[in-house]
Amino acid sequence: MTVAVIGASGATGRHVVATALDRGHLVTACVRRPATFAEQERLTEAVWPDTGDTPALARALRGADVVISALGGAAGGPTTVCTDGIRTTVAAMAATGVTRLIAVSAHGVLETHDRSLYSRAVWAGVADRMRDKETMEPLITASDLAWTIVRPPKLSDGPATGNSRVGTDLPIRVWSSVGRADLAAFLIGEAESPRYVRAYPRITR
Repeated sequence: MTVAVIGASGATGRHVVATALDRGHLVTACVRRPATFAEQERLTEAVWPDTGDTPALARALRGADVVISALGGAAGGPTTVCTDGIRTTVAAMAATGVTRLIAVSAHGVLETHDRSLYSRAVWAGVADRMRDKETMEPLITASDLAWTIVRPPKLSDGPATGNSRVGTDLPIRVWSSVGRADLAAFLIGEAESPRYVRAYPRITR
């Protein structure tokens, strides 16, 4: 496949790029600055410096089989990176005829924003990023795309374990987490063999 990765230079996005390449796919990494990645066979960089630039993103997505969004906002303070980026992504996909979108969101938004200890803790810690995810998701679900919105709990670093669990109703506890490498493996697996089209899978170890 040709996999276009939005937010490719972030902590999760880099794992998605590496996993897709390891599995033999062609990758278009959408980045703000050129030469973000070392030159590699089957990897193309597409410079997308402004999340509101639909024509630039449309050029990057042309010919893609699937778009994976690993967008994430700044660590602190108000952010609209995910919302702005997905608004542009949906428009660019409509312009190019690409129909498959897999987006990383977060457990604890919208109907999962409840009184659980996990939800209360994550909103206390990163409320601005959670609000950004909450306004991002409806832009995806209102589209005609074949979307999957993945809602992981806290993300961690480290090598892939292959032991993560996936499901739409998995319980998420205050201690729940998943490694970015395992998340990336799931995202590429879902691109290869769709199981959760128009669904909200959760993934945790």
